[in-house]
Amino acid sequence: MIFDVELVLLIPIITALICGISPKEGIVTWVSIIGSILGLVSVLSLCLPIFLNGTVTEYSAWYVDGLSALFMMITSVVALMVSLYSQGYLRTEREEKLLTLRSEKHYYVFLNLFVAIMLSVFVVSSLGLLWIIIEATTLISTFLVGFYHNEKSTEAAWKYLIICSVGITLALIGISIIYASTVGLVTDESSALNWPVLMSIASKLDPVLMKTAMVLIIVGFGTKVGFAPMHTWLPDAHSQAPTPISALLSATLLNCALYSILRFTLISEITIPGFATTLLLIFGFLSLAVAAAFILISKDIKRMLAYSSIENMGIISIGFGLGTSMSIFAALFMVLAHSMTKPILFFVAGNIIQQYGTKEMASIKGLRKKMPFTSTMLIVGTMAIVGMPVFSVFIGEIAILYSAMDAGMWWMTAIIVMLLLIVFAGFALHIFPMIGGNTEKDVNDPKSIVRALPLIILTGITLFFGLFMPNEIMNGFEMIVDNIFGGIL
Repeated sequence: MIFDVELVLLIPIITALICGISPKEGIVTWVSIIGSILGLVSVLSLCLPIFLNGTVTEYSAWYVDGLSALFMMITSVVALMVSLYSQGYLRTEREEKLLTLRSEKHYYVFLNLFVAIMLSVFVVSSLGLLWIIIEATTLISTFLVGFYHNEKSTEAAWKYLIICSVGITLALIGISIIYASTVGLVTDESSALNWPVLMSIASKLDPVLMKTAMVLIIVGFGTKVGFAPMHTWLPDAHSQAPTPISALLSATLLNCALYSILRFTLISEITIPGFATTLLLIFGFLSLAVAAAFILISKDIKRMLAYSSIENMGIISIGFGLGTSMSIFAALFMVLAHSMTKPILFFVAGNIIQQYGTKEMASIKGLRKKMPFTSTMLIVGTMAIVGMPVFSVFIGEIAILYSAMDAGMWWMTAIIVMLLLIVFAGFALHIFPMIGGNTEKDVNDPKSIVRALPLIILTGITLFFGLFMPNEIMNGFEMIVDNIFGGIL
């Protein structure tokens, strides 16, 4: 099994190297697509049996359980969709002289290295090494955020790098405190931060030290998740990065930091029950409220989608914070639903921005007549992300609301519903005027089939999980809840 884990990590690295040395225009994009397909196959071969059977793969530095498997499969699916969409997107950028072949090669090198680093987050057993890899995701993705090298993208990249680095430094202090609290409890200090070791001694850790550590860890990694008020980097980064990268940041990078918080929360809840989950509730509500307000007043379509990501991470955090079997199940499902849905809207935004030459929603009219396919996908994506019935986000949100009511938190449920209605109003206020009206601009739907394919696939996935829940998939989620979160329920 060690070979399988290494293969999963090697495929995107090798893909990045081949992209870097590809001599001809047009080859590099297909290298990335083929590498992403092979990467997805390798991830599914490793993770699907673990997810469906509730097994654990543990070898030396590697540790893969159902939670790891879920996040890895999501990352690989989104990575393939991004590689597919990038083919047509970057071709348009080249035609408009916005990038060169050399720039395109750099894009695919960084893209595939970024995917490799994100996958590494979910397979390491050492939480100290996890911190190093999370910091590496910041460093490599900074190049992608500032890819266009103009004033706004460079400013966004620096802001992203500085704020997330400060946050991750706070997390390092928290991890150091946890390491200090293991003194005298483990015989081998080199393994003191290993996940299985920490779980075995969690009940013996110092509660005071753990409270301090968890505040620092949730604030630190929460900066990378996009929790308010540490979220300020996220709208700038998502707005200025190439649109396919915006989709990757929203659908997978935020998950990496969330996964880190969950690992530490599982330890903390054994030492000091209720402390970490309360923090997650607080940050979840604050993020949902801030995002709802900014979605309502947004002018830039990509910034609005960035705030939508903050909103969804807030809902997910509330689900984990409630700490019941159903709410955790729903939060895990919401991770999947959000990751499959949000790229639809970012890809649609990429189509629109390239044709209209602006991100300002007030300047975009007549989509229904000029870009019928993109317009249809925009309507579908909007309905999906605001949680309309038949879409997967609806299932996750309803389950979290039901969990809050079942726990007797009626006031909490009412606030969540009110904020979700504000989000719905914000999207309706901005999206539907774009679809109607008229424009004199000469715009058309992109003709690339490869560019349309990820939109169709992702729409199919979010509809499938909104309408059906195969017993095997449901059992996989339930085994994560029972086997991994069961000790804190």
